[in-house]
Amino acid sequence: MKKLIVFPLLFLFAWVSGQSLEGAWKLTSQNGKAVTEQEYIKIYQDDYFAFGVKNVSDNAFIGAGGGPYAYANGKYSETLDFFTLNPLQVGTTTPFKAELAGNKLTLSADTNNGMLVEVWEKISSDEDALTGNWVITGRKRDDQISRSTPGARRTIKILSGGRFQWVAFNSETREFSGTGGGTYTAKDGKYTENITFFSRDNSRVGASLGFDFEVIDGEWHHSGLSSTGMPIYEIWTSYAIGYKPAK
Repeated sequence: MKKLIVFPLLFLFAWVSGQSLEGAWKLTSQNGKAVTEQEYIKIYQDDYFAFGVKNVSDNAFIGAGGGPYAYANGKYSETLDFFTLNPLQVGTTTPFKAELAGNKLTLSADTNNGMLVEVWEKISSDEDALTGNWVITGRKRDDQISRSTPGARRTIKILSGGRFQWVAFNSETREFSGTGGGTYTAKDGKYTENITFFSRDNSRVGASLGFDFEVIDGEWHHSGLSSTGMPIYEIWTSYAIGYKPAK
C-alpha cells in the first residue's frame, strides 16, 4: 500500500518541477501590495523573457527589461540584456527563489533595495505558428533582400500566450532604442497586432496593425504597412539561431 502512495507523489513532484513558464504573465502583487495603477506584462519563451510596464490611467510607458532566464527545481535566475529602469544593471544576473503553483508564480530575491517578493499570474500559454523568440535578420527593399547578423545591437520580438513585445537595444553599450507590445493573432497567413504599450508614442495605444506572414524554412517573413504607412518586408530568425554574440 505504501508503494502505491509513494509513486503518485513522486510523479506529482516531477510534474510540478517540470512545469514550464512559457506564456504571458501579469504582475498582481509586489511585496504584499496589489499592483493596480501600473500594468506589468512579462513574456517567457525559448529561455528568454521580456516585460513592459505602463500606467493604467494614461498608458504612459514606464519601463522594460529582459534577457535570458533559467528555471529548474525551484531555482530561477534572470540575466538582463536590457533594463530601462536602471541600465547599469544590464549584464547582471539575479537569482530568485521560485514557487510555481498552477497559474501563480511567486519570485523572491534579496536585492540591494531589500527583499523583493513578486506574484505573477499566467494570462495564457496559447501557441501558434509564430510562437517563439525572434531576432530580425533581413529586410527587402526594391525586391532586393539585405541580410544582417545581429550582435550586441539587435531588435527582437518575443511572442507567446497571445502576447508580443519587440525591443531594440544594444547590450554592450546599454543603449535602449525602443519597445512596444500588446496582444496579437496569427492565423491563415494574417498577423494582427493590438498595441497596449509603446515607448515612443503612447497615443498609438489602442491601434491595430494587420500584416501578412509566412514561415519559410523556419524564418518568419513579415510584410505589410508600418505604423507610419510605409511598406515593410522583414525577415525574422529564431533568436537561438540568428543572434551571434561577440566572442
